[in-house]
Amino acid sequence: MNSKAKPELVIISGLSGSGKSTALKAFEDLGFFCIDNLPPELLLPLLEVQERAGVSRVAVVMDVRSGLDPENFERLWNRLSGEGYAFEVLFLTASLEVLIYRFSQTRRPHPLARGVSLREALERENQILAPLRERATIILDTSRFNLYQLRAEILRRYGGRKSLRLPTVHLLSFGFKYGLPPEAHFVFDIRFLPNPYFVPELRPFSGRERRVKAYVLDNSQGQKFLEDIQELLNLVIPYYEREGRAYVVVAVGCTGGRHRSVAVVEALAEMLKESGYEVLITHRDLEKEKV
Repeated sequence: MNSKAKPELVIISGLSGSGKSTALKAFEDLGFFCIDNLPPELLLPLLEVQERAGVSRVAVVMDVRSGLDPENFERLWNRLSGEGYAFEVLFLTASLEVLIYRFSQTRRPHPLARGVSLREALERENQILAPLRERATIILDTSRFNLYQLRAEILRRYGGRKSLRLPTVHLLSFGFKYGLPPEAHFVFDIRFLPNPYFVPELRPFSGRERRVKAYVLDNSQGQKFLEDIQELLNLVIPYYEREGRAYVVVAVGCTGGRHRSVAVVEALAEMLKESGYEVLITHRDLEKEKV
């Protein structure tokens, strides 16, 4: 006898160009098992497989591409209800003008635009999906959303406490002699701090060593710099969270990426962790500068 709980299900549907793919990626970030463009007849077998696997949450996109129409959706609704699945329908829409503009920015054709204009295809799609819209749990108009705002809205509605956590702060040390890290949102040049490279007894060690950290940071410049970076991140990270960003990459660079930048990143990580941030550390060029 299978005692595992049935997965919770979110069916994402709506008009082409309204942001269904973006919404599905947000559900994936929240830990849902996700599938795009799923034919209606495959939904029940999929849920049975996921139930046996112990998957607790499933999100699928079904729309006119997958053959969804009022008749087969009604059958699907009745079967899901009859078999005890907890499910809801998220219907995405947008104004006709916005959808036409979005399609003008991409090369992808509308799935119903065969022998008819884009406007006619969108109007036809709206008619086909109208009964589904009437049964939707949530109708979300994305006309005024950009990609990040739509993702943030999905996280807010479905993520619960998890969606409210701040982005992970990825601290990255590097050496300017090896080039700037292209993934960085912020880059700090700390070549003004005391350089252990010129101290013979410190040169062989990295910025992870306590004595190297002390040499770099146990001075007014080092302490003030750390305090200022933390104050800046406390100011800007909530804005990144509002935009639905999962990571904020903060790069700290010195000449070679072995001493000063490593010491600063290690110290800054401790400060941020104490403030409740989730921190990821990468020392990009540490091994390149072995003495």
